Amino acid sequence: MLDKSVAAMISAIEIYNKPDFKYREETFSVLCINAWELLLKAKVLQLSGNKLTALLVWERKKLKNGDYSTKLYRKLNRAGNPMSVGLYEALRIINEDYGIQINKAVKDNIEALTEIRDNSIHFINDDYLLSTKIQEIGTASLQNYLHLVKDWFGDALTRYNFYLMPLSFFRDFDSAPGVSLNANEKKLLKYIKSAEEAYDDADVSNYNLALKIDVKFQKAKSTSGVPIQITNDPDAPAFRLSEEDMMEKYPWDYRVLTTRLKKRYTDFKENQLYHEQRKSISANEKLCHSRLYNPANKSSGTKQFYNPNILKEFDKLYEKS
Repeated sequence: MLDKSVAAMISAIEIYNKPDFKYREETFSVLCINAWELLLKAKVLQLSGNKLTALLVWERKKLKNGDYSTKLYRKLNRAGNPMSVGLYEALRIINEDYGIQINKAVKDNIEALTEIRDNSIHFINDDYLLSTKIQEIGTASLQNYLHLVKDWFGDALTRYNFYLMPLSFFRDFDSAPGVSLNANEKKLLKYIKSAEEAYDDADVSNYNLALKIDVKFQKAKSTSGVPIQITNDPDAPAFRLSEEDMMEKYPWDYRVLTTRLKKRYTDFKENQLYHEQRKSISANEKLCHSRLYNPANKSSGTKQFYNPNILKEFDKLYEKS
């Protein structure tokens, strides 16, 4: 599912960066939101131990007597196939069911991009202001996506260039065809403006609502290249990636584990007894992995990550809900 998400995002970038594409912003917003939804679902799968049922929509059936069943059933779509959760439900599951906090700027950016997608059928988009604003939202969305993928799944995007070509490459900087905004476009810009006001005084960080790209053309000099140095010193530091599958096998950190335990048991308390139990269970390498904060420094601190199967050990200690 992560691969599908990345494919959707790459397609969004490729279409946006085409020199001549008449439905640029609209197509980008549709594919970009699709990529976000698949990314969030991939994270839910990872956190649930790749259980597909975690992505399904469940409902109670109405009985003949008018009551609803206590048993949950898969909700089916018109074709008779199980329905999967949507983008915002996936966000809720990650945040509430697993305790993973996602930066508010990321959520606001997704909402703004979703509004662009939902209103795209009404767009003319010959207005330069609207196109510029969509690019700012899209550029921030790509950066947010890049950082979240790295945090959640490791260096899965190192071979890709994640950027949108500035509008200056498509048209003149100082001129753009003027088209009167229709009512829907005006409302959309008003909505985006109100969302941006909350971030007016915020500095650029890993996660942002919108990013503006300033482009300045100048003559390049022969000495303007980036300096590099190659060494054959056998004592030079060497870095090797040896934990590519770590996040797949051990997707939970302390906060996620504790959140899951609180929701799973009626008598669970985050107290000293819990910490002692967790420490004892963590001695099992199949259930816990300690990762150095700085792999190049063996003396650096460590952080523990847990396999979802650790719940089986806590089942022996607490009463399930």
